[in-house]
Amino acid sequence: MFKKILIANRGEIACRVIKTARQLGIATVAVYSDADAHARHVRLADEALWIGPAPALDSYLRADRILAAAQQSGAEAIHPGYGFLSENAGFAEACERAGIVFIGPPAAAIQAMGSKSAAKQLMEKAGVPLTPGYHGSNQDPLFLAQQADSIGYPVLIKASAGGGGKGMRRVDQAADFAAALSSCQREALNAFGSDQVLVEKYVLKPRHIEIQVFGDMQGQMVYLFERDCSVQRRHQKVLEEAPAPGMTPERRAAMGQAAVEAAKAVGYVGAGTVEFIAQQDGSFYFMEMNTRLQVEHPVTEMLTGLDLVEWQLRVASGEPLPLRQDQLILRGHALEARIYAEDPNKGFLPSTGRLAHLAIPQESAHVRIDTGVEQGDEITSHYDPMIAKLIVWGVDRSQALARMHQALGQYQVVGVQTNIEFLSRLVTSPSFSHADLDTGLIEREAGFLFPPNTRVPDEVWLLATLAELLHHVQETARAAACDAYPDSPWHALDGWRLNGRARRTVQLRMGDTVQAIEAESLGTTGEYALWMHAERRKAHAQLNMQGQLQARIGDRQLHAKVVSVGDKRHVFLEGRTWALALVPTSYIATDHAVEGHLKAPMPGKVLALLVAPGTRVEKGSALLVMEAMKMEHTITAPRDGVVKAFYCAIGEQVAEDAELVEFDDGTP
Repeated sequence: MFKKILIANRGEIACRVIKTARQLGIATVAVYSDADAHARHVRLADEALWIGPAPALDSYLRADRILAAAQQSGAEAIHPGYGFLSENAGFAEACERAGIVFIGPPAAAIQAMGSKSAAKQLMEKAGVPLTPGYHGSNQDPLFLAQQADSIGYPVLIKASAGGGGKGMRRVDQAADFAAALSSCQREALNAFGSDQVLVEKYVLKPRHIEIQVFGDMQGQMVYLFERDCSVQRRHQKVLEEAPAPGMTPERRAAMGQAAVEAAKAVGYVGAGTVEFIAQQDGSFYFMEMNTRLQVEHPVTEMLTGLDLVEWQLRVASGEPLPLRQDQLILRGHALEARIYAEDPNKGFLPSTGRLAHLAIPQESAHVRIDTGVEQGDEITSHYDPMIAKLIVWGVDRSQALARMHQALGQYQVVGVQTNIEFLSRLVTSPSFSHADLDTGLIEREAGFLFPPNTRVPDEVWLLATLAELLHHVQETARAAACDAYPDSPWHALDGWRLNGRARRTVQLRMGDTVQAIEAESLGTTGEYALWMHAERRKAHAQLNMQGQLQARIGDRQLHAKVVSVGDKRHVFLEGRTWALALVPTSYIATDHAVEGHLKAPMPGKVLALLVAPGTRVEKGSALLVMEAMKMEHTITAPRDGVVKAFYCAIGEQVAEDAELVEFDDGTP
């Protein structure tokens, strides 16, 4: 077994590898960029070495710097995690030349499966079913368009060298092919260093089922069952589960054996995943092989009780697989939800910021959280916006769903937008709860998953008001304790007045709605009369130092959390969150939007300006393309009109809310 390893990655996977290595008595070395100098994986490792500036191209994708760090630290092996250099055959070869063990498959296996086109040609020779499409090397745009026409729309354009939904577009008609191809190639080149793509028939209502395989240096190969990863947005997985609902033992064995044969064909060693597109009738097509550990590997671990990172370390050190195929057992049901810093209501746009408040569910044998961040850490625009992976286990799917919904309701984040409430709706949606699965589930359930904005419940306004009143009491008490006359009556906040009790007005705002609540202390701390909508309500509340609020409003008992950050009051109640703004009494509602100007929805880099100033465009026309967190985002015209001017240039890094385009309706 190794004495010291270097983790050539960041975030939750780096933290996970450090944890397992520590349990095995292996010392760990972390690497970090400028953006990650204070990151959790750096704090957890035994040693940490700087490898470059924040952009991944200058740090985590610099094989020379990572190898230099390994040699400087004396590490015997490098664990690549996933993403970055984990599927880079050149990096694996460089490790071998430097006498450092690459904890992954041989470079030849990565090379064989690293190109989706080459892998499909290899599988075709092996007799593995393939989706109809073009997987060759001819990348002429006109030729690819002709191939798409012959395949028949809809088609899927996919980056040959990548994964994770990057460099991938569905195209429904020939008129859209050229623009989609150009976008895929730019995104693929930026993410993977290659703009080669393949074109395939888009299977309608497909399921995405993958098989976890593992091989050792002695030639043994096993499959650790399947995972259903059908629930996706922008071709990126959102929820994963195992076993796949409706999977029969016969089909599992057939898919497992096909995956094993695919891995054996390239002399595979270590952890890998063979991915299939499955039709609703159970037939399946080889899609690709990921020659690394997958983000969703904890689902398999919860289902089998195994530590796949430990298996990786043992196999890479020359040990045989710990178990044979007939010793592997499925037990219960497991789910994983990916918690992202993103706004589902804005097309899942990434969100950046500092985690001012982070509270997680209690971990147990049934609930697990893999994360690379802690409260106070920052989510930047440089890397993937994942906050954590939430994994649950149940004796069956029903119990696992219930535990997932409960755990999501306990997850609290302030500082960035998140998909937590979206995930809560997703696990209770009719299609998912009844296992009616396919990769279009989110679009199909859009009405349920993206409900229109609803009014803020009265209880939320009142809870925020009570928290504000009690916080003021606590602050005054602390100030009084430091005063030379702590018992002075001037410190009292009981609302006593000579001719009656005083009332205080608390104003809160959410969006365009401003709500005023009048409060009168009833003499005892926490006892108030509240007026809202001209209705009097009696309330009693207690607020602890962590912001936990216990309140009785009328006859209703409520337990909430109120987090204050700046002028915002974040109310967490019954699995939902409302961000209310405390409004000064002199507040006058204003519209901060600049008429005629389009602003950046997130920080990012301008990749392309798609029209010339002076061009008349229709509503929805693409105006420019931005890149944020390794994904492309298109800014479109909000209505029919004329593009007057651009306030940005290609290659420019812009901040959130930066003015990008001057736009008007073109009327004289």
